[in-house]
Amino acid sequence: MFDLSGHVALVTGGNGGLGLAMAKGLAKAGASIAIWGRDDAKNASACTELREMGADAEAFVCDVTNAEACQSAFAATTKNFGHVDSCFANAGGSGPMGMLHQLDQHAWKSVLDLNLNSVVNTFQPAIGHMLEQQKGGKLIVMSSAAALVGTPLSAGYATTKAAVVGLIRSLALELGQAGIQANAILPGYIETEMSARTPQTFKDACKRRSASGQHGTLEDMEGVAVFLASPESRFMTGQCLVLDGGHSIHPM
Repeated sequence: MFDLSGHVALVTGGNGGLGLAMAKGLAKAGASIAIWGRDDAKNASACTELREMGADAEAFVCDVTNAEACQSAFAATTKNFGHVDSCFANAGGSGPMGMLHQLDQHAWKSVLDLNLNSVVNTFQPAIGHMLEQQKGGKLIVMSSAAALVGTPLSAGYATTKAAVVGLIRSLALELGQAGIQANAILPGYIETEMSARTPQTFKDACKRRSASGQHGTLEDMEGVAVFLASPESRFMTGQCLVLDGGHSIHPM
């Protein structure tokens, strides 16, 4: 089970953090990895790590907020690997923080581009390719536990992470007959280079709300990614796989 030999996985934002963690899990299962990222140096470093694990890995410079860039990067990806079996729309970020009524329109639209429109830009060429190949496929989006519980001073983040869940459910219904599954991962607080910069009070609160009293680690992302990319999840679609240590069910 969970053997991904011959499988090609595309991971946006796969040059670090949660994206690279998932890429490593996929590589351990035997998948070939295509990474999209804006930073050429980080892309190269991530590919080196994956290749040292024995994976066939290539990186493509791409700004996922640009639809034309995504179309070009996808064409380059399929030219290199021949096909794409799973597409992980992972790239995104926290966006601007502040009370909603104090955010200007530019700040609001920027987080929509970063976390919502980028997913659409990524999935559009992937869906077209999977339908043309007629071999099914996997669409996975990185949402957040914030989609369930909200996040004060980050309404844009919580809104966009909830929006991609609705997108995934619609795609599951649209594409199910073609053998394409669409699912979302909703992580809670995972210790990464990016999350390390969050206020200590927030990190402490997340730990208190966790059933285990612990934060998540990057290694926790690996098995989830492999399961969703593998044939073993073929009957799971339109779902939210919550990976938050119990944060979202905490009674307090």
